[in-house]
Amino acid sequence: MSEFIVGLTGGIGSGKTTVSDIFAELNIDIIDADIAARIVVQPGSKALLAIKAHFGADYIDDNDELNRAKLRSRIFSQPQDKAWLNNLLHPLIRAEIVRQIAQAKSSYCLLVAPLLLENNLHKIVNRVLVVNVDEASQVARTLARDPSSAAEIKRIIASQMPSEQRLSFADDIINNQHKSLENIRQQVLNLAEKYQLLSTSSSLDK
Repeated sequence: MSEFIVGLTGGIGSGKTTVSDIFAELNIDIIDADIAARIVVQPGSKALLAIKAHFGADYIDDNDELNRAKLRSRIFSQPQDKAWLNNLLHPLIRAEIVRQIAQAKSSYCLLVAPLLLENNLHKIVNRVLVVNVDEASQVARTLARDPSSAAEIKRIIASQMPSEQRLSFADDIINNQHKSLENIRQQVLNLAEKYQLLSTSSSLDK
């Protein structure tokens, strides 16, 4: 088990995946909250059955998988449904994240979570690392990879913690504003060296 955990967060389209991929190249174990969220609603799971009962069968596709785009659209327009879904899934996702952290073998591990702060997952990590970028770049990058509309992306941004507030929680910041991949890589390498030292120090203190 990795006893030193770095929580990586940032708004939609900020570059979290790029950063986590570089850490993965350094053989750091990655725990992805989005993957954990998919695991807890896989076909046949109790959570998926509860979602089907609450929202209706048309939120489940022909492969018995959750129609995420349809559900996402609904919960952003229906706050009470979002609250119900969060109450169902958040404890399950947190438990899955903790399970994966317990299996991590690297000297420290990286927990990647878009809602690390909003969902209080920062309370289980040792350092908070924020990838920062402006809103215009967030929208442009997300549109380039996702068929969502600009209006929907802006709704998602509005539902997340404001950038200034997110940065106030940061122990470390990666500036991804108009930066090259090599620049991002160098920022990650500098942090990786720091985290290696911190994880070693943490182990010696126990």
